[in-house]
Amino acid sequence: MRWALILGLLFSWGMAEAQTPAPPSDAMPLITAPTAPAPSSSPSSDLPDAPSEVALNQDNVVAVGEAAVKASGKPPSCNAKKAMGFIYVDPKRAGEKPQPCSELVYPYQRFLGTNVVIPLTWQQKGYLALHDVTDPGSLATIALISGITTAADPHSAYGPGLKGWGKNAGVSLLQNATAEFFGTFAVPSIMHQDPRYYRRPDLPFKNRLIYSISRTIISRHDDGSPMPNYGTLFEYPINAELSNLYVPGIESDGASTVKRILVGYAIDPTNNILAEFLPDVAKHVRIRIIFIQQFLNNIAANPNGLP
Repeated sequence: MRWALILGLLFSWGMAEAQTPAPPSDAMPLITAPTAPAPSSSPSSDLPDAPSEVALNQDNVVAVGEAAVKASGKPPSCNAKKAMGFIYVDPKRAGEKPQPCSELVYPYQRFLGTNVVIPLTWQQKGYLALHDVTDPGSLATIALISGITTAADPHSAYGPGLKGWGKNAGVSLLQNATAEFFGTFAVPSIMHQDPRYYRRPDLPFKNRLIYSISRTIISRHDDGSPMPNYGTLFEYPINAELSNLYVPGIESDGASTVKRILVGYAIDPTNNILAEFLPDVAKHVRIRIIFIQQFLNNIAANPNGLP
């Protein structure tokens, strides 16, 4: 009954669309990459999809895209202050000058009509992690869940009342910040991984489902090629071990720590599924999926902490 109440409350907070919408159909005209030299008549060169050719074209498209931004005027700058708080990109207005830091939540640039994206710098990955922690939806969800759990179990290690709620919310915020620091910034920066989730609305439902589940272990390199999702694979073990040091009343033995890690891995695909499919519905009912995702993250960090 309590689970149904919590989920009902989370769904009732429908406020805005998902943070990474699909590439708009009415985006600015595609700026194509410079034409590659014509292939020779030898059989070995009659492979337009050869890896070297694909890599060359991708580099060219990125170069043209960067040049287009410079030619259109000073590009919007992103910094830590601008990255904090709410960032929303309307795909129907993608042809207009984007707001600062929009590239953090909207991978497809306004001057490209292709799936090739300009990668984030290590500073931008830090801004993305900061944004995820300070997003109003995330903060409101932490406050809501902490209030519910404190009211349901006033005799927990956090204690009752406003003081207990404050401790609960503070610990949850610290766990969220730790996960974002390692999973979105530190590990992806070291491994040259793009931490953003890329939706695939062009695929059939079954393929989209398989794709979204696979993103827990497969991600994108900064150059666009597939790579292991080191950010997620390292995020849960690191967060579980650090939580043993400061979370009140947590069971810090090896078996409990492994359980929290496995629960995190098991729940992570649900986050991807929500990011993949709910924007299709959010076009009409404007569901704010971050509330549901933060709720699931809370379960992953404290599988025994919810009533």
